[in-house]
Amino acid sequence: MTISPGQGHWVPTACTLPTAEQPIRVAEFDRFFAESVHSSNRTDPTRLELVLDVGAEAVARDLAARESSCCSFFTFDFDATDTGLVLRVGVPAAYVEVLDAFAARVAAATEARR
Repeated sequence: MTISPGQGHWVPTACTLPTAEQPIRVAEFDRFFAESVHSSNRTDPTRLELVLDVGAEAVARDLAARESSCCSFFTFDFDATDTGLVLRVGVPAAYVEVLDAFAARVAAATEARR
C-alpha cells in the first residue's frame, strides 16, 4: 500500500492486520490522537514523542499492544514525566515514511482540536 498522509493511507504492506480491519484501526488512532494527545515532538527521524492525558494510559497501552502485534517494526514506550505521560513511538530507519504519516495524522488531529 502506498503511504500517503494526505490521503490517509499510512499502513505499510508489512502490516499483518487484515486489510478490512485497517480502516478501523486508523479510526481508533485518529480518535485517540484527537482526544488524548496534548502535544507531539519529533525527536529524530525515527522517534516521535506524544504527551498524553494521564487518563488515556489504558487506551494508549491497548492500542500500542495491538499495533505492535501486527506491525512489529513499531516500538511503543511509556514514561511518566513532569509534563505528563509520554508515549514514545519508534521505527527502524526503513519505516521513517510510516512514522512521517503517523506524525501527520497526530498533527492534523491535535490542530483540529484547537
